[in-house]
Amino acid sequence: MKPVRTLATALAEGSLVLDGGLSDQLRAQGCDLSDDLWSARLLDDAPEQIEAAHAAYVRAGAQVLITASYQATYEGFARRGVGRDRASRLLADSVALARRAGAEVGREIWVAASVGPYGAMLADGGEYRGRYGLSVRELERFHRPRIETLAAAGPDVLALETVPDTDEAEALLRAAEGCGVPVWLSYTVAGDRTRAGQPLAEAFALAAGEDDVIAVGVNCCDPSDADHAVALAASATHKPVVVYPNTGEKWDATTKGWVGEGQGVGEGRGEGPLPPLFTSDRVRGWQSAGARLLGGCCRVGPARIADVAALLDAERGDSG
Repeated sequence: MKPVRTLATALAEGSLVLDGGLSDQLRAQGCDLSDDLWSARLLDDAPEQIEAAHAAYVRAGAQVLITASYQATYEGFARRGVGRDRASRLLADSVALARRAGAEVGREIWVAASVGPYGAMLADGGEYRGRYGLSVRELERFHRPRIETLAAAGPDVLALETVPDTDEAEALLRAAEGCGVPVWLSYTVAGDRTRAGQPLAEAFALAAGEDDVIAVGVNCCDPSDADHAVALAASATHKPVVVYPNTGEKWDATTKGWVGEGQGVGEGRGEGPLPPLFTSDRVRGWQSAGARLLGGCCRVGPARIADVAALLDAERGDSG
């Protein structure tokens, strides 16, 4: 069941809680994600696990669910022997699974269809570098078919996420033009620049005049990098900001593991329930700077999202 309000209307009225890392919950459920398709493999092999993972975030208080289509591409499915018609059905299923997981709760749940970058399909950490040697036109041709398929499945928004550079952002915005579904644009960043090294102010400005873009921001980055980025996205675009960072670890594409300071889905080592770099004060700071979609990416599980939901609920209570 689709929510009564559009996501854009809901964002105009206040902040919403995003989910966390889908792969983290799937691993907690015992799923093997070692395949190059990552969580997208389960769309074919174990869709019930994906629905259960979405449901875990709904129970934690998430109001917006991001689908398991981040790494789902026609090219990636083809390498696994999945034909185009079947791949189209699996992409559509990613939206249906999230919708079903949210249907039984007594509150509105919005579904964001994930459109990951070209680097996600490479499965070599390319999304943390960008600059694949492809033109904007070539990237647009790559992204358009699955954007059209996902849009036809009826999500509330397309999440153009973990975008490493402005060329791919431009390509994604072009590919989504006229699809009939609003989008958010979210970069992965390092410091005050995209992963490819462009100034964030220029990167965010690409979306400033795009009416179909209902939010702009960052994801899959260090929480400390999000601090400056949220305010910059708000000032550069005058749009609601989306922010869902990691806990501070870095992805090692060689070992296919996380290294660094955060604790992810486990118990935090710092004070309070949130991991050391994903603190209550930081979440409040993002909200004050213009963030209206707040959640987590890799290494942020349902327990952390429950903390964010409780924090935002308390903020609403104080303002009421």
